[in-house]
Amino acid sequence: MSEPLLTKFLKKAFPHRFLIAKLTKTPIFGGIIDHMLFDGDNMIYLPKDRVIQMNKPVESLGEMVLPSQVVEHFIEAANYHWIMDWCICRSSAKCKDYPIDLGCLFLGQATLKIDPRIGHRATKEEALQHVRRCREAGLVHLIGRNKLDAVWLNVAPGNKLLTICNCCPCCCLWRVLPHLAPHIETKITRLPGVKVTVNDRCVGCGTCTQGICFVDAIRVVDNRGVRSDKCRGCGRCVDVCPQKAIEISIENDQFMREAVERISSVVDVS
Repeated sequence: MSEPLLTKFLKKAFPHRFLIAKLTKTPIFGGIIDHMLFDGDNMIYLPKDRVIQMNKPVESLGEMVLPSQVVEHFIEAANYHWIMDWCICRSSAKCKDYPIDLGCLFLGQATLKIDPRIGHRATKEEALQHVRRCREAGLVHLIGRNKLDAVWLNVAPGNKLLTICNCCPCCCLWRVLPHLAPHIETKITRLPGVKVTVNDRCVGCGTCTQGICFVDAIRVVDNRGVRSDKCRGCGRCVDVCPQKAIEISIENDQFMREAVERISSVVDVS
């Protein structure tokens, strides 16, 4: 089957996404773009499971609730599952570092209206397998309500479409976030209770600043890594630090409940 015209248009427009993001900071265009593409958005970046500090003895790790279980909760709760056959961002950016065939996962009744040329209906088991493959490939989950997806997919209602984006540095929201107006940018946050710290092993090598953080939230100051409040807690800097000097932990034992309640308040996947 041929590729939908809208998908072709999005690929052509992809290189201009930074300009569109910067326009959100202007008084008139900012309000229009916010209403058209971001109204009602509420999204959370989930840290990679493998970089989280457990703060429990080894024998208790099997009882730990991990960030990925937020995604799995909604997959189990959803009646409708749709897998994109490719990632439109990685395809548009001609990504060479991460699999292009691992696209977004969409949940909810609105998925019934998605063009069958860009993906396929999936069972719960297939959806769970898909997100596991994404994590194994080093991708980061972004989950929540994203009006932009409802618009380009041409589906409704928006509160019946849950997006689970599997992000790499090529992904659209990943890269444009620093360029968005603050009132839009703050709709995309870290997981409740996530804390990122730089310990005394830091030697100021700068590895974490070399295109790793998508919001430029970590810099080297006086030979030591310093992070800002812009950090979304994805954990990529933890992965790449050669000194193991960056640590990420979840200090809120109720993060799972809070994340589920927050997302469920804006999206119904039943």
